[in-house]
Amino acid sequence: MRAVIQKVNRAEVNVIEAGNSETTGRIRRGFVVLLGVCHEDTAADARYIADKIAHLRIFEDDAGKLNLSLKDTGGAVLLVSQFTLYADARNGRRPSFSDAAKPEQANMLYEQVAAMLRQHEIPVETGRFQTHMQVDLCNDGPVTLLLDSQKLF
Repeated sequence: MRAVIQKVNRAEVNVIEAGNSETTGRIRRGFVVLLGVCHEDTAADARYIADKIAHLRIFEDDAGKLNLSLKDTGGAVLLVSQFTLYADARNGRRPSFSDAAKPEQANMLYEQVAAMLRQHEIPVETGRFQTHMQVDLCNDGPVTLLLDSQKLF
């Protein structure tokens, strides 16, 4: 499982369908998390990513050090599914997405990550799985991190 985490002052996601735009998630201070699910991922990967997101200390304390987490600051998460994090563009010009999980598995694990974050008492807003979305955000810092649960095993 891969997660691109961006520390933000504000963010929202809009679903675009049939020419109409609907805001499905909006947060103030917190993280935008773009989440990609691999076909080999399990609940253990979801747990690792959710726990890491909940406890990442990338907010400034009174001394200006990156020492505070979402829980410490009352921040929220805008969680957006993004299968393109598993794009393989090494060969040719059109990326392959064969490492990405099938929609049923990906959605199940995406929902598990959201539920696990909520168990940490972190407010979670989401996009809508398998739709065209537009994400608008104000990156703070900027601070952007990449997590990959498979780099551990």
